Amino acid sequence: MKYRNLGSSGLKVSEIALGSWMLGSWMTDVSDENHQKLAAESIQLAYENGVNFFDCADAYSGGAAERFLGNTLKTLPRKELIISSKVYFPTGSGVNDRGLSRKHIFESVDQSLKNLQTDYLDLYFCHRFDPETPLEETLQALSDLVDQGKILYYGVSEWTPVQILEAQLVIQARGLHPMSVVQPQYNMFDRYIEHELIDVCEKLGLGIVPFSPLSQGLLTGKYRLHQEIPAGSRATYQDQIQALLTTQNLEKVEKLINIANELGTDLASLALAWDLRDTRITSVITGASKPEQLQNNLKALNVTMPIEYLKQIDELFEFKKFNRKIG
Repeated sequence: MKYRNLGSSGLKVSEIALGSWMLGSWMTDVSDENHQKLAAESIQLAYENGVNFFDCADAYSGGAAERFLGNTLKTLPRKELIISSKVYFPTGSGVNDRGLSRKHIFESVDQSLKNLQTDYLDLYFCHRFDPETPLEETLQALSDLVDQGKILYYGVSEWTPVQILEAQLVIQARGLHPMSVVQPQYNMFDRYIEHELIDVCEKLGLGIVPFSPLSQGLLTGKYRLHQEIPAGSRATYQDQIQALLTTQNLEKVEKLINIANELGTDLASLALAWDLRDTRITSVITGASKPEQLQNNLKALNVTMPIEYLKQIDELFEFKKFNRKIG
């Protein structure tokens, strides 16, 4: 395993992280012992291969994902783990069971700690931006949690560069503990963070830990042009991946598979290595409900991306960083 510092902090995080969102596809059926067994084996295999970053959220399957992750990780040395969770989405039917108010943050972190069977979280994310709560209230609450030792570092997910910069002004004005990390979506099909967000994070010393590096499964290679959707795959029941399976996207997938073949690897490994080509990316959050999926993800660490292939990918997606010229 290879490790990178989380932005300008001293925290070292594995380049491959294991996320828990996909646990929600089956976690509501607690009787499915086979799925639980395979997921637990994936977590154990990740740890044995040097993965130290395990990401979750309080809203995943109504807390079931946190409880499963906590029950699985409790046998491992806590000091060797980077455990994260998130707050924002509804966790109940009450009017205050959502958002980024001080009340919801304090109640949610205590429940997450209980679910995950730990005394503290290494990373705690605002899952989305809350326009109904003042930034001062949210950031003061997070900084207070650092003082209390319940969280060590905090960050945000899917906030805009402007929102992050506004937060930085509040942090500086109040002398709060700094923000340390951002969790955006990032993959070959969604490169919006390259226009401004990566530069903002670099300037502020923020780590970047993208989710969906395989574009909801589009970049796994299991969905092919003019072929039937594999039985039992996510595309048979999830709207997110179904919306991505357009002819135009699948034509790009075929070309990417050819590039992967030329580099002696598979599409998923190519996609993860592509994310990690930028050293400002700290870690990529991958999903793996089976050990073989995790093992394949780890192959990305040995994939080298020659510049000529990076140029081919830029040309395939016709990507150009936004630059407005005046005069």
